[in-house]
Amino acid sequence: MTDATTLTFALPDGSTRTVEVHALLNAGYAGRNQEEVAAHIAELAELGVPAPTTTPALYPVSPYLAQQTSSVAVQHGRTSGEAEWALIVTGDTRDDVLLTVACDHTDRELEVHGVAWSKNASPDVLGETAWKLTEVADHLDRITLRAWADDVLIQDASLADLLTPDHWLDALAERDLFRAGTVLLSGTVQMAPGVEQFASSWRVELHDPVLDRRSTCGYTVERMPSPIG
Repeated sequence: MTDATTLTFALPDGSTRTVEVHALLNAGYAGRNQEEVAAHIAELAELGVPAPTTTPALYPVSPYLAQQTSSVAVQHGRTSGEAEWALIVTGDTRDDVLLTVACDHTDRELEVHGVAWSKNASPDVLGETAWKLTEVADHLDRITLRAWADDVLIQDASLADLLTPDHWLDALAERDLFRAGTVLLSGTVQMAPGVEQFASSWRVELHDPVLDRRSTCGYTVERMPSPIG
């Protein structure tokens, strides 16, 4: 058995929480307005991306791909990030759930062959600062989610645009995955047209204007050497 990936989060009260990741899941097509999601699926189909059999979707990802890193290695130039939030289950109740920022780095070449495959080609980068979900539950929709590709704003939305954490916690409970060590990413929001997504750096921010808090992650994208053979 391989060692579990370990993530450590700083909380606003100055404490830290360390979690061994045993299950990692990426939500997809998870907009709260499912009519807009259907239109987006149709657009992706024109680009060759296979449509899901149901929405919202949920993709299992290898747990070691949950990372807190400043660099992501890729095999070619057509990969990009996606601004998301992440739930970190640290215990048996919803009081034990943390919320942090995340960026799901995705292989766009592989995506046309299988979305689930593309999610396993690069890491999910998570922030190092997290909040207890119960502390922000009463104003989740006011929290903003933004991403910059090469320092150009490419995604700008709020958590009101995505299905709620409660939706996904219920889904985890139904699948017997509500347990310490489960990490779930929310799915992403629309990208701004005309911004180059195949960038050399990505930065994502969750901003809570009510409690004046930010959770951020960022990384550079590094091309690996060309294969031999």
